Amino acid sequence: VLDRQSRRLKKLTEDLVEASKASTGNIHCSLACTDIVELVQQAVGEYEEKLAASQLEAIISAPENEIVYGLVDGNLMWRVMSNLLSNACKYSQPNTRVYIQVKQNADQVFVTVKNISRDQLNIDPDELMERFVRGDSSRSTEGSGLGLSISKDLTQLQGGEFQVVIDGDLFKAVVSFPVKRAELKAEKTIGEPGDLSQDVGLEEEI
Repeated sequence: VLDRQSRRLKKLTEDLVEASKASTGNIHCSLACTDIVELVQQAVGEYEEKLAASQLEAIISAPENEIVYGLVDGNLMWRVMSNLLSNACKYSQPNTRVYIQVKQNADQVFVTVKNISRDQLNIDPDELMERFVRGDSSRSTEGSGLGLSISKDLTQLQGGEFQVVIDGDLFKAVVSFPVKRAELKAEKTIGEPGDLSQDVGLEEEI
């Protein structure tokens, strides 16, 4: 019990530090033309075992034969996706699917993550994105209640928008960023999958 509680305290401390940095903008942000579909695929690949352990199937949908570029920081965007996938693993109804959709219009790129909640979502979406708030009052053993708040702050730090929509037991998070067309020939900056899975320089910046 002590070991479990100490690990929870360590994670809470790390989340508090990151939440503070994200809300104050005290995190390095380097925007670049990034292949959003590749980034999403890598994030889902990193969570493959956790999704399977939670009896969840990830379904990715994206434009065929078209690379979708977004003007984002690859590491910060990976952190946003990591928070959303972690949230899905913790709180989704088992034996359901998690849908991750990438699409774009003339001005923006959208990444939507949808899952069915295991518990009743008896909360307003805006309140859910506040700090230390969980979707159901019975959730007392997992999470710090900071994940969505951090994701929102990190998204805004990159000049994007973060929105949560609740429809019954359906949870939907929509992340949008300015589009970056391939013909602009900006250099995309996605490293190897291992590079993207690093927390946002947390240990180095403390």
